[in-house]
Amino acid sequence: VQLVEAGGGLVQSGGSLRLSCAASGFIYDYYVIGWFRQAPGKEREGVSCISSTTGNTYYADSVKGRFTIDIDHAKTTVYLQMNNLKPEDTAVYYCASAEGVTTATIAPQWYDIWGQGTQVTVSS
Repeated sequence: VQLVEAGGGLVQSGGSLRLSCAASGFIYDYYVIGWFRQAPGKEREGVSCISSTTGNTYYADSVKGRFTIDIDHAKTTVYLQMNNLKPEDTAVYYCASAEGVTTATIAPQWYDIWGQGTQVTVSS
């Protein structure tokens, strides 16, 4: 399995970015894709995830109402639309996959493949 992230960048506070995570190599049709982020000096945080089978999603409290995750099954690509960005959203964002999992869980121990990360910087 390979995950390729794209869409990071520099944006002003209040702006928007859309991250993508293109997956390839799944054996099974059911999986969960999650987005995590890590800011300098801080622990990794689970941001959002989506189940490919149920469509159920999870959002961290810190991003609820601002971020939206969705999936394009034809492209096996998951998108994270980030609106009303704040400086505290600045971090490296990683997508990760949990193949064979149907429950939209953000628990990191379920994820075995990680992308390379994409930098999101929000200026104040």
